[in-house]
Amino acid sequence: MSVALTDRSDTIVSYLNATPRQGVETLANWSSFRPHHVAAEGARDVRVLARAEHLPFRSGQGSCVIDSYSTSKTRYIEIACLVQGARAATVIVGAAQPGAWSSQGPLLERAIASFTP
Repeated sequence: MSVALTDRSDTIVSYLNATPRQGVETLANWSSFRPHHVAAEGARDVRVLARAEHLPFRSGQGSCVIDSYSTSKTRYIEIACLVQGARAATVIVGAAQPGAWSSQGPLLERAIASFTP
């Protein structure tokens, strides 16, 4: 599931995405796994800004990392969480361009915090 806000030139200003866990990511390794994964997908200048483990979610527990990175078109700040529920683990990512982070970041964080796997 994905949703994006674009500007007039169709550049993604912010987005929210949720997908099932697909690899070897775990709550314990999430803060190192996520930045390496983003870089492996082609992002440049990946910087970890914050990380947290053992966070309570509505029906499970999560680990999150906030990082920044550059794509071929723009730079993003993202909050990415791995949320482990009783039956499934889900990766949920919210990202915004740095200029939009002050308005979009709190909305993305609230959406991620309310996520139920």
